[in-house]
Amino acid sequence: MRVLVTGANGFLGSHIVRFLLRSGYEVRAFLLRGTDEENLKGLAYEPFRGDLLCFADIEKALISCDYLIHTAAVTDVWPSRNAVSWKVNFDVVKLLAEAVRKSAIRRWVHVGTANSFGFGTLSHPGTEEDGYACGKYGLDYMDSKKAAQDFLLGEVRDKHLPVVIINPTFMIGENDSKPGTGEMILSVMAGKVPGCAKGGRCFAAVKDVAQACVNALEKGRVGQCYITGGTNLCYRDFFSLIGQVAKVRTPRLIIPTFLSVPMAAAMEGIARLRKQKPKLTVAMAKISGDGHYYSSSKAIRELEYPQTRLEEALSEAIRWYRDHGYILPRRQS
Repeated sequence: MRVLVTGANGFLGSHIVRFLLRSGYEVRAFLLRGTDEENLKGLAYEPFRGDLLCFADIEKALISCDYLIHTAAVTDVWPSRNAVSWKVNFDVVKLLAEAVRKSAIRRWVHVGTANSFGFGTLSHPGTEEDGYACGKYGLDYMDSKKAAQDFLLGEVRDKHLPVVIINPTFMIGENDSKPGTGEMILSVMAGKVPGCAKGGRCFAAVKDVAQACVNALEKGRVGQCYITGGTNLCYRDFFSLIGQVAKVRTPRLIIPTFLSVPMAAAMEGIARLRKQKPKLTVAMAKISGDGHYYSSSKAIRELEYPQTRLEEALSEAIRWYRDHGYILPRRQS
């Protein structure tokens, strides 16, 4: 059985390729022209270089494939309104849907985001039954991912497209070469974070999410969404855990949202003048003030979704950053 994996050289995609190969699948890796394959070094896969915005490339890539796992996405939150997010996160999905309908694909595992569902509290975390709550942040990343999910669920209903959707939370682990989610970890370790926002997140081991994607090929129910999270923690407790694992001093001061938002607005203004990305955006300040907590009970029950301890995921991530030249100033605790 051959699986086409988009974004195969990315953070999540590279883990998915490894789990697929271990499970006996053949892998065709859809790679954007000009990107490197360092995260896939030493793996036995078939590379396919193309452009997901080119329908002909998608059709070629799907030839002789039995499954599709689509991870490619734009996750940037700056600028908050970004046409590229809609092109990659929504338009590509429409092109894939058209191509899959014409192909012999048996199952499409689509990677969305837990943000497409309403977040809850530590005592009552959000589930797949909670409605979209992130529109208030004004981020094309979140809005485009939600629109793509709604489109696909409509295609399942109206055209019987064989789609299963995986909705990851904040992922942690090896191969975060951008770095993306690990930027927070690196900033805390380097002593660049003066305090903690009052909110929190649901933190997942990226390797667990990859396993869920592979399991969903056979175990996932068509037309269903599965939140793949892990440990719900407020930021202060998460930063403290980083400190314990990395042996560094971490901030304890809570910065209220009514202070962080104007600070972020000032940073955005300076960044625009300098044509740089701000360290903190208004949208991220608002998000960090909320508790984005989620339950993974459905994925655990139906996909046999594993739950790696957060300490282990953090240790793996930090070791990988150090081994790959992310030099971090250390302050002994």
